[in-house]
Amino acid sequence: MDAQFKKGVLELCVLSQLCKGDEYGYELTETISNELSVTAGTLYLILKRLKDNEYLTTYLKESPSGPARKYYHITDTGKKYQKEQKAEWLAFVEKAEKLL
Repeated sequence: MDAQFKKGVLELCVLSQLCKGDEYGYELTETISNELSVTAGTLYLILKRLKDNEYLTTYLKESPSGPARKYYHITDTGKKYQKEQKAEWLAFVEKAEKLL
């Protein structure tokens, strides 16, 4: 898949996955990588930016098999932003499909 296509939609994918429930970074990377090839580094940069913009919060949770994991939780502001971005994305895709 073209890198520019991925770049445009990865943030929305992260937010959409977190709307389904809290996840830790590696788990989120695995979930998204099952559909789109993405590196952990890229995903962590997106997570940091979303947290800096207060769309996400984090908390630590003990792991049964190692150190505590940092979980990401979408805020109400993040849910609103995700809905807006999803609507814009779907409108864009619909217009692009007409042209294709």
